[in-house]
Amino acid sequence: MKNIIVILILTISPILAQCDWNDDDQVDVLDVVATVDCIMSACWDNIGATVTDIDGNVYETITIGDQIWMAENLKVTHYNNGDPIPLEISNSDWMNLTTGAYSVYPWDYDDQSLATCYGDCSEIYGNIYNGPSIADENLEICPDGFHIPSDEEWMELEMYLGMSFEESQDYGFRGTDQGSQIAGNFNWWYSSGLLENNPMFGSSGFLALPGGWRDAVGGYGGMGLSGYFWSPSGTGGNEWRRRISWNDSGVDRGSAYRPSGFSVRCVGDAD
Repeated sequence: MKNIIVILILTISPILAQCDWNDDDQVDVLDVVATVDCIMSACWDNIGATVTDIDGNVYETITIGDQIWMAENLKVTHYNNGDPIPLEISNSDWMNLTTGAYSVYPWDYDDQSLATCYGDCSEIYGNIYNGPSIADENLEICPDGFHIPSDEEWMELEMYLGMSFEESQDYGFRGTDQGSQIAGNFNWWYSSGLLENNPMFGSSGFLALPGGWRDAVGGYGGMGLSGYFWSPSGTGGNEWRRRISWNDSGVDRGSAYRPSGFSVRCVGDAD
């Protein structure tokens, strides 16, 4: 029996060493549960693969079901045709824009950014992009072979992680633990919330971070509390968005004004 246990430990230890799913610097029972769930759902298929944007930024990717997602927030500063995406700082400029722009959460804006950004919030959380930057089909910002996910592609992800079809069609927070599965990295989220306390936290490998937002009049907020992610509507009006919140284990589906600024996650092209 002892020999069997030793052989088992030697066999799985290289795997477990890579399975700190919630990034709390230790492999514990939550990580073991997440590892088993990952193996059962075959999400190891594309772990460790990378994709590079036009600026040379390299992103990890993760296969979840039939989709390949970037496992990091976008931080590119040029469209794929080489044109720069304007960096807008002033509130008045931001709120009046009808064209694409990005912003970076001020690392000295609040306690969370001071504690986690180390002077560069873009490096940790990615950039914040306004609605027009993700809505123009002629100006792609995701790396080649990837695109900004549609509302339906978000639903596909949510349903693969266990959300019912009926719930996926609803607005507001839906599902059971899909938000916790999609989120990641204990250290960046505000502690003691329902999101982190769910045992499935971080189990999908998507690793959504609470990068906060920039509102339609230019104000910043929410770092450590929420992660907002764009999804183009194709209607020419408000855009779809998803929100992961520190105090809910589900996923919030809704729309937002185009001048708002959120994070971007890219998904692989179907072909």
